[in-house]
Amino acid sequence: MIRTLTLSSSVMSKSKDSTEEPKSIMVLEKPPEPEPAVSYERNYITAMRAMQEFHLKPDNLVGLRVTTRRSPSENALPIKVYWRKDVEAKSIQVWGSLEAMELEKEKLELLDSEENKELVSLFKRIFHKKNGRRKPDFEREFWPVRPLTGQKINTEEGLASGSGKVVLYAIAINFANCIAKGVAYSYTGSHAMYSETIHSAADTLNQIVLAYGISKSTQQSNTEHPYGYSNMPYVSSLVSAVAIFFMGAGLSINHGIHGLSHPQELESLYIAAAVLTGSFVTESITMALAIKSIKKSANKENMGFLEYVIGGYDPCVNVVLLEDIAAVMGVVIAGSAMGLSVHYASHIPDAVGSIAIGGLLGTVAMFMIRTNAFALVGRSIPEEKIKEINEDLEGDIMVRQIMDVKGIDMGNGIVRYKAEVDVDGRELARYYLSQQNIDTILAEIKTIETNQDLELFMLKHGESLVDCLGEQVDRIEKELKHQHPELRHVDLEVL
Repeated sequence: MIRTLTLSSSVMSKSKDSTEEPKSIMVLEKPPEPEPAVSYERNYITAMRAMQEFHLKPDNLVGLRVTTRRSPSENALPIKVYWRKDVEAKSIQVWGSLEAMELEKEKLELLDSEENKELVSLFKRIFHKKNGRRKPDFEREFWPVRPLTGQKINTEEGLASGSGKVVLYAIAINFANCIAKGVAYSYTGSHAMYSETIHSAADTLNQIVLAYGISKSTQQSNTEHPYGYSNMPYVSSLVSAVAIFFMGAGLSINHGIHGLSHPQELESLYIAAAVLTGSFVTESITMALAIKSIKKSANKENMGFLEYVIGGYDPCVNVVLLEDIAAVMGVVIAGSAMGLSVHYASHIPDAVGSIAIGGLLGTVAMFMIRTNAFALVGRSIPEEKIKEINEDLEGDIMVRQIMDVKGIDMGNGIVRYKAEVDVDGRELARYYLSQQNIDTILAEIKTIETNQDLELFMLKHGESLVDCLGEQVDRIEKELKHQHPELRHVDLEVL
C-alpha cells in the first residue's frame, strides 16, 4: 500500500533559516491485517431469491447489474445473479425502507396463512364426510425432520447415556420375564403363554442388538468410515424390527394356527397368572423409563411426544417403548385369552390370543422398519435451520454466493452440511497482500523484464494464493462448526 505523507513546517523547522516549502514523500506501508468480518455488500443472489427476500417483482429487477456465474447443476446453462446491495437499494426505493418491506411481507404471510387455514378446514370437512372419520393430526405423508437447536441431546454418550441405560434396564427385565414365562408355559401348555415367551425372548435379543448399536455409534471415524458410526442406532433398530417381525410375530402366529388344529388342555393357571402379573408390572416400569427419556429429549428439541416418536429421533428408546407397549398389551391379551379358554372350556380363545399377539408384534415391527428406513436414507434438516446456517456462511467477507446447499441429519443430532461457495476474489487478494511484505513484492515486480520472469512471478504468487484460499476455507468451516455445534461435517466446494 502506498501512502503520501506531508512534512509540515514544524517538522522541518530544525533550521530556523530554512525557507523550503513542505515536501511530500512516498512511503511504502504494509496494510493492517484484516479480521474476518460479516459483510453482505458484495454477495450475489438469484432473481428468485431477490424477489422472495426483498419482495420485488420481475419488473423491479430490470436495469440492475447482472453477473453470469456457473450453474450448480451439472451440464446446465450458466445462471444470472444480481448484486445483493443493488437489490436491497431497489427494495428501499420501492417500499421506502427495509422495515416497510418486511412489514408488507408479514401482512401477506398472515393473509396466506389465514387462507390456508380455511382451505385446510374445508378439506377436513370434506374428508370427514366422505370417509366418516378424520386422520389424526400426527399422520403425515412425509416423516418430520428434527428441528435441531444446536444443543447436544445427551451430555454422556454410549451406554452411559439416558438411552443406553433404558436399553440396559430393558435387557435385564425382559430376560427375567422370558425365563419366568418359559417356566409358566412348561406348566400350563398355553399357546398364548408360548407366544409371550417368544415375545420376551425376541425383545431380549433385540435389545442386545440395540445396546451394540448404541455402543458402536460412539466409535471414532476412520479411513473406512470417514463420517463415523452415528447412524448405527438406526441400523440396529432396523435389524431389531426385522427380528421382531419374523421371530416374534411369525412364530406366535404359526403357533396360534397350530393350536387351533391341535387342542391342548390348560393347567397350573395360578402360576401363569402370577407370571403375567409380574411381567405386567416390570414391563410397565421399563415403559415408564422409556417415556421419561423420550419426553426429556423431545422437550430439548421443542417437539411434541408423538412427533418425536413418529420421527424416530431416538431409535433405540423408541424400540424399547414400542416393545414394552406391545408387551403390556400382550400380557393383557394372553391373560384374557387364557381366562376365556378356561371359562368356556375351549382351546380356541387361547390359540386366537397367540395369533393376536403375533399380529400386534407384526404391526409394531412394520412401524419400526418404516421409521428407521426413512432415517437411514438420509433426511434433510429443517429449512429454517438451513437458512440460519446459510446466513452465517454468506455473511463471511470472503463469500459472495452459495449454491447447491444440503444439510443432512446423520443421526444422534449430528449434521453434515455441504455447499458450493463462490469466493470473493478481491477480498481474497486483499487478505493475501496483507500477509505479504509489500516492499518485497514491489522489488520483485521491478526485476520483471522478460516473459519468463513474469511467469515465475505469477507461478510463485499463484501457488501461494491457492494456499491462502485453502486456509480461508478451513477457517470458514471451523467457524461454522463453532456457531452450530451440531455440524460435525462441513464440506465447502469452491466454485
